[in-house]
Amino acid sequence: MEGNIGAAAALGTAVAWTATSIVFEYAAKRIGSLALNLLRLVAAFVFLGIYGLLARGFFIPIDAPASAWLWLAASGLVGFVLGDLCLFQSYIDIGARLSLLVYATTPIFTALFGFIAFGERLSAVGVLGMAVTLGAIALVLYGKKGGDERHESSRRTRGLLLALGGALGQAGGLVLGKIGAGYGSGAMDPFAGTQARVVAGMLGFALVVAATRSWSGLSDALKDWKALASLSAGAFFGPFLGVSLSLLAVQSGNTGVASAIMSITPILIIAPSALFFKEKVTLREIIGAVAAVGGVFLLFLA
Repeated sequence: MEGNIGAAAALGTAVAWTATSIVFEYAAKRIGSLALNLLRLVAAFVFLGIYGLLARGFFIPIDAPASAWLWLAASGLVGFVLGDLCLFQSYIDIGARLSLLVYATTPIFTALFGFIAFGERLSAVGVLGMAVTLGAIALVLYGKKGGDERHESSRRTRGLLLALGGALGQAGGLVLGKIGAGYGSGAMDPFAGTQARVVAGMLGFALVVAATRSWSGLSDALKDWKALASLSAGAFFGPFLGVSLSLLAVQSGNTGVASAIMSITPILIIAPSALFFKEKVTLREIIGAVAAVGGVFLLFLA
């Protein structure tokens, strides 16, 4: 039963992240990725605080033990700050298509870290489901047009390594989050655990903004009401709802299986992209979407 709850939460995460990616694309083009990263976490902190106050009586999870805060803070720094910074820079260096192909290795690293940290193992059906899901994602992303692929060798190498760093950051953040929030009967509320991660992420990105002297860009972003409205919607579906569901997913089941289901966002976004942005849907993408659904079904069975 717990495994099914985890798989369902992981699928909910993928749906929430699909909605987030649509609105964040608009906001990022207006205010830039660094301001977006910091402000989305600030907005998510407020959403999580309101939820905590209504559901648990605490605006901030001050009832969590220091050890949980330590692990969750590490999870926020590794997942939100390190992982996202690497991934967004890899977009610039090698384009989104190649970056996401490398980033699709996240479930593999998550499964490896889950085995090391918790002794989690995948059944034969789980391994098959993960392989089908990752293969479907690669099929779709390989057919997507990215940026200019004629890069210098050193820049291409750096971009590939950064995308790999993004995958490691996401995988490490999930596993550290599971350690900090706990699992089973003693599990911490996933929204409270996510807020602890968000606090660390905010502080981390604030240091990045200070180090890069990007305060003026942040100030300009706060004056862009259209971007702020889009950003707030993305913060609700992303760091508030999506990340909390991702923590629930790894608390309730195998981290590798949960990560594989979460990774189908590039598949789920095909239909909204065609509907809202009038993007052409190819046969390759349709086949990939059907295969990904089959892989997720196998992961539910696992």
